[in-house]
Amino acid sequence: MEQKIHQGRNVKRFREMLNIKQEALAYDLGEDWNQKKISMLEQKDVIEDSLLKQISAVLKIPVEAFQNFDEEQAINIISNTFDNCQQPASVFYNSTINQIDQFIKLHEEKIALYERMLKEKDEMMARLEKLIGK
Repeated sequence: MEQKIHQGRNVKRFREMLNIKQEALAYDLGEDWNQKKISMLEQKDVIEDSLLKQISAVLKIPVEAFQNFDEEQAINIISNTFDNCQQPASVFYNSTINQIDQFIKLHEEKIALYERMLKEKDEMMARLEKLIGK
């Protein structure tokens, strides 16, 4: 039995992960949007591609993430891969991945994420100042 991806629920998950309120998303989507409309959108199984592209642009998340993310599958993969850290140490010791390169890559990704978060904070502050100024 194939389980369907609930795109509205995925929009809600990613919006909440980014700590963005429904009102803020509605504001970014334009004049026709409000909190209630966002709430109804997040209940839809399937969302139109053009609307997903708009939401993708606002949240800076690829459209494919909304279309393909399945939380149950992710949880199953994690739980089947790591059984309470009972994996033998040799699994990690014999790794063919250069760990220093991986560490450097993760560090660079962390810096890029931090810079993106700072930029988004500045954008949010500008939006809030604009709202207060109205």
